[in-house]
Amino acid sequence: MLHIRPLPAFTDNYIWLLTDGSAHAAVVDPGAAEPVLTALAAAQLILTAIVLTHHHRDHLGGVDQLQAAFPAVRVYGADDRRIPQVTERVNGGDHLQLAGLEAHFEVLAVPGHTSTHLAYLGEGRLFCGDTLFAAGCGRVFDGTHAQLAASLAQLAALPKDTMCYCAHEYTLDNLGFAQWVEPNSAAIAERLITEQARREMNVPTIPSSLALELATNPFLRINEPEVIAAAERAAGQKLNTAVEVFTALRQWKDREYD
Repeated sequence: MLHIRPLPAFTDNYIWLLTDGSAHAAVVDPGAAEPVLTALAAAQLILTAIVLTHHHRDHLGGVDQLQAAFPAVRVYGADDRRIPQVTERVNGGDHLQLAGLEAHFEVLAVPGHTSTHLAYLGEGRLFCGDTLFAAGCGRVFDGTHAQLAASLAQLAALPKDTMCYCAHEYTLDNLGFAQWVEPNSAAIAERLITEQARREMNVPTIPSSLALELATNPFLRINEPEVIAAAERAAGQKLNTAVEVFTALRQWKDREYD
């Protein structure tokens, strides 16, 4: 059975440590090596796999040091020249078993935050990097708003009991914007109370269920009348498609909230 543990890094990143009861381990998006090396040493584990969602430094900055410490480690990631450390290049639709672990994943292409962003789905767990956040989504960098909207729609169609493991502790901030969009939402208000209590105890708000995201994440609710109305007010014009609604929401958050 797969066990998943968050390793906090920097001010708000999570590196995900995956184990299965063997002497082997994998990590997802190791932006720094030190938390990983410390955890591996404490548990006497050998790192056999590194999984990367995209090329940003806070997600792969520790890879070189981890490869030096574990020369046989396999690094899974996109076919992207910005990630030269990758040893196993994967694409959307691929299926993989992580080296050293009884862990099987389907690779999902989820561009938008970046043009080659990937997510990994297995055993009801989704490692989604910076595409889907708890109560939010990533900014658009070298992808497009249309790509990110389509990627989020793809994730929204997964089983509702899917647990979503994003890479940042942005939940409270994202819920604040969600309340801008849907100020009358009881689900958002209830979630904010729950997540505030967790953070006061220094407990991660992640993972979150897809069902909870569908109820409280405005970027997964772009077909809801109240969300459309809020996006149109922010844009100052009528919006005719779901992509236009998504774009208006993301630009509103970029411009006035973040």
